[in-house]
Amino acid sequence: MATRTTTRRTPGFRCGECGWTTVKWVGRCGECQAWGTVAETGAATAARTAAASVVTPAQRIADVDVTRAAARPTGVAEFDRVLGGGLVPGGVVLVAGEPGVGKSTLLLDVAARTARSGADVLYVSGEESAAQVRTRAERISAMADTLYLAAETDLATVLGHVESRSPALLVVDSVQTIASADVEGQAGNVSQVREVAGSLIQAAKARGVAVLLVGHVTKDGSIAGPRVLEHLVDVVIQFEGDRHSRLRLVRAVKNRFGPTDEVGCFDLSDVGITGLPDPSGLFLSSRDHAVPGTCVTVTLEGRRPLVAEVQALVAPSTLPSPRRTSSGLDASRLAMVIAVLDKRAGAPVGSRDIFAATVGGVRITEPAADLAIVCALASSVVDQPLATDVVAFGEVGLAGEVRRVTGLDRRLSEAARLGFRHALVPAGSLADSSVPEGIRAVEVSDVARAIEAMGRLAGGRPSTAPAVGTV
Repeated sequence: MATRTTTRRTPGFRCGECGWTTVKWVGRCGECQAWGTVAETGAATAARTAAASVVTPAQRIADVDVTRAAARPTGVAEFDRVLGGGLVPGGVVLVAGEPGVGKSTLLLDVAARTARSGADVLYVSGEESAAQVRTRAERISAMADTLYLAAETDLATVLGHVESRSPALLVVDSVQTIASADVEGQAGNVSQVREVAGSLIQAAKARGVAVLLVGHVTKDGSIAGPRVLEHLVDVVIQFEGDRHSRLRLVRAVKNRFGPTDEVGCFDLSDVGITGLPDPSGLFLSSRDHAVPGTCVTVTLEGRRPLVAEVQALVAPSTLPSPRRTSSGLDASRLAMVIAVLDKRAGAPVGSRDIFAATVGGVRITEPAADLAIVCALASSVVDQPLATDVVAFGEVGLAGEVRRVTGLDRRLSEAARLGFRHALVPAGSLADSSVPEGIRAVEVSDVARAIEAMGRLAGGRPSTAPAVGTV
């Protein structure tokens, strides 16, 4: 029998973002550096804690039943890819994203597909009425006999629905709209979010219910609410996408049941959201004829190769400070590539306006796209198009050298699958990589030689050229 723990309360202050505590009020958190998040609270200090009697003895690790942690597919292949195979009974998944990005649409589709498999699914909406949810379900064909809706904002009522229905899947949209009557404050504050999430996680673990929580994000794109929420849940899913584009990317920021380097691609339209097993075509413009200032690269989103197109426009500037505008590319990385191109290759780009963008709303952040940016800029400067069957990938250094990149085999295989016949790759990278049949890889050591090779490929090369060449 456990001895009761005595506690005493001392005044203190706690950060609402990360939970950092201090004995006096400060305007800026000493841990996460957030302003205005430190508030007064009563910190409970334990005087002593006695040992309790063991109810369930510890097991040998070899005797633990692993079938309870087996993932069950949801029926949405791209979502299962990110989750690591599907939803685990008792697992809690936090899905975060900006308003209107498609979180509710995707989770309603997942709920309907799970219900069609014969399991009971409970969808709790704290932002919309049951009629609004049904209207969306009819629009995206997400109707199912065992899909139950409840428009509730009280935590106790939600737990009552879970106890009476015993669903296999619980969807809560969203966790910031549910509040507990036992906790002071409005729904969405630090104390309420912590209490709601803790109660739902406890119910999920006790009953073996898979839980999908929808979370809001702040202006800077981070998950709203206390940082401890991300540590409590088992999986954190980030929903990304430009609201002016139909493309949506889903990636796992944290996953206790699978890898965090998988990315799911979805197409959001008026009739719902559908998975894209082969989304590379969305990131390419029409390839009927060559246009100056464009170059194709292969980027890796986790372990998934995606073919993307970089477009650049270099024009004379009438301003003392030339404009540098980018969309879908890292602005600081673009500025560095422009400086290297001007200094190391002698390209007249320093005093000109430069506009660079990607096609299809995809965002490229990895350095492997540097060589494609160089080729696109050089092509726009000389107003000479690059051949439509050429791809380029390589990291560019400040000395103008082209450095090796990871995943070269996957990049080349994806380019060959889509019909590309030439590839500009970093020098020395083919020594431990295999070139797929049908594609010819040309190694380049620096940006000057890359531009030189680009010009030769644009003008056409003899078909008798060797399979692998070094420039």
